[in-house]
Amino acid sequence: MTDAPLTNDRQRTYTWADTAPALAALRTLSGLEFLRAIARGDLPPSPVGMTLGMEPLREEDFTEGRAVFRLKPQEFHYNPIGSVHGGVFATLLDSALACAIHTTLPAGVGYTTLELKFNCIRPLIAGGPEVQAVGQVVAGTRQTAIAEGRIVDDTGKLYAHATTTCLILR
Repeated sequence: MTDAPLTNDRQRTYTWADTAPALAALRTLSGLEFLRAIARGDLPPSPVGMTLGMEPLREEDFTEGRAVFRLKPQEFHYNPIGSVHGGVFATLLDSALACAIHTTLPAGVGYTTLELKFNCIRPLIAGGPEVQAVGQVVAGTRQTAIAEGRIVDDTGKLYAHATTTCLILR
């Protein structure tokens, strides 16, 4: 081990918008309308999406009971052993699964994740393919909803699978 200073340090900067307009819109837009408004650029994207460098949302990726989020793996996503950190997998999956549930909710009704369980099948690495997390609602009641999802590449290769339970906040 050496005491030499690190070289080739990398930097990353990013910006995010004030979340107040999006939070206000939650009272008047259904979950599906809300997510499509973000995808159209009518409302700002989430700060966590900007932090992770998620790809911009697409309006067609949000339908009743389904949501898709995309990510191009980058070096800044890495854990110490040179692959995308499991927390990035979890955040991408939590976004897709919870937002799939959000697409089914009326205006003024929220949700929060109660439980997220995921399995990583293979690593993601910088320079690898863009992946998408696809979430689909399985079932819902007045108080809870469950969804499942996958992270796949454009050929359908599976990288991770997840399930979630969300509490519905009426």
